[in-house]
Amino acid sequence: MLGWEFPPIINGGLGIACLGMGKALSKHVDLSFILPKVDPSFVVDRVQLTGLDHLPLEQVRQITQELAAPSETLYETFAEVDRIEADLLPYGAIEETKGRREIARTETATKTLPPSRAAAAQIRYATESLPAFAAGELYGDDVHEKVTAFRKASAILADSRDFDLIHVHDWMTFPAGVAIKQHTGKPLVVHVHSLSYDRAGPDSRGWIFDVEKSGMEAADLVIPVSEYTGTIVTGHYGIDPAKVVPIHNGAEPVETYRTEKAFPEKLVLFLGRLTAQKGPEFFLEIAAKVLKENRNVRFVMAGTGEKLKPLIEYGAYHDVGDRFHFTGFLNKQKVNELLSMTDVYCMPSVSEPFGLSALEAAQYGIPAVISKQSGVAEVLTRALQADYWDVDLMAHHIATLLNDDKEYQHAVNASLEDQKNCTWEAAAERIVEAYESHLELSVID
Repeated sequence: MLGWEFPPIINGGLGIACLGMGKALSKHVDLSFILPKVDPSFVVDRVQLTGLDHLPLEQVRQITQELAAPSETLYETFAEVDRIEADLLPYGAIEETKGRREIARTETATKTLPPSRAAAAQIRYATESLPAFAAGELYGDDVHEKVTAFRKASAILADSRDFDLIHVHDWMTFPAGVAIKQHTGKPLVVHVHSLSYDRAGPDSRGWIFDVEKSGMEAADLVIPVSEYTGTIVTGHYGIDPAKVVPIHNGAEPVETYRTEKAFPEKLVLFLGRLTAQKGPEFFLEIAAKVLKENRNVRFVMAGTGEKLKPLIEYGAYHDVGDRFHFTGFLNKQKVNELLSMTDVYCMPSVSEPFGLSALEAAQYGIPAVISKQSGVAEVLTRALQADYWDVDLMAHHIATLLNDDKEYQHAVNASLEDQKNCTWEAAAERIVEAYESHLELSVID
């Protein structure tokens, strides 16, 4: 299995999902994880974790030599490339923020790197790419080099191991999975947690889109985290529906509790990255509409992202006053404390492959108001729903829950019931079934 994030080194929900899925799958298969970075003190029973930042010296030398050898770059494996300087935010609202770095489609490409620049890029790659996993962030303006290094290093590590299939998570690991499949002939499973479609819209095209598409085309099995994402995979990316098997995420069981608030008002929570994909502006609009009718409410936006500063400035014009609060980034303990005092959870995502935070809120018995453009709506079937842009209906749903005790209790009971079967164990069993039915592999418990 190839991943990009794993606790405690995480950027968002991808690492949490890989942990929950890995623990559950390890009860059915022998599981080995290759990752860019690991924390050696973090041990998971029955799961072998290998980080490129903690390799034996002999392997480091072997990989460094391979990285130094002249070879094609990541994109030249399937397209001609035109490069422009870029700062990449693979899980933000946009893919390119300083100019654009795109794959020119093979049939229309007209330019490639000049030899001098290509040589300079190769030298930089040979001397910096592997050590980059020892320090710094997993993302940023050098994510291209990191993804390329991960592809080559993972292929080298896989060459010395005995395994039956390759299972990769999200676009950063797709090239590595394809490379290992090409070298070994082993079947490839790609797990889709998020797509450039979700982050940048249906008109988005760029190198991340092409990496996603080529990875899914090369895969023997594609597992999107919801039916919603499955329709995007088959419709927008043109992937064969016969090899697409949607499987919902689970949620790690938690010890829930309630905390008395330090204020008398009800609390409505938004939890997630502050990017366009998550719809934070809509949450602000919803808050303004609810507060116009009921000032006995506080709205909390927990998370950080490129939208934080403009949202704070924008909020001043929406008459939300001291009833709207920004917390910034919160660790898991702080998130649980916030959930323990929340009355209503709101997720107005523009395009949400799943929405694990809504499921975590449901564990606390918190009724949710969620967008129809989310995978979790397939699981929390009795949650109040609206199109992400319908702020009037979302505000009405929240007001109903806050003002009608009977309706509120009904929603609490429904959320607790809906989330009962959403476990990682159930997800792992479905993944194993997909292995056996689509890859014709026999997996013995």
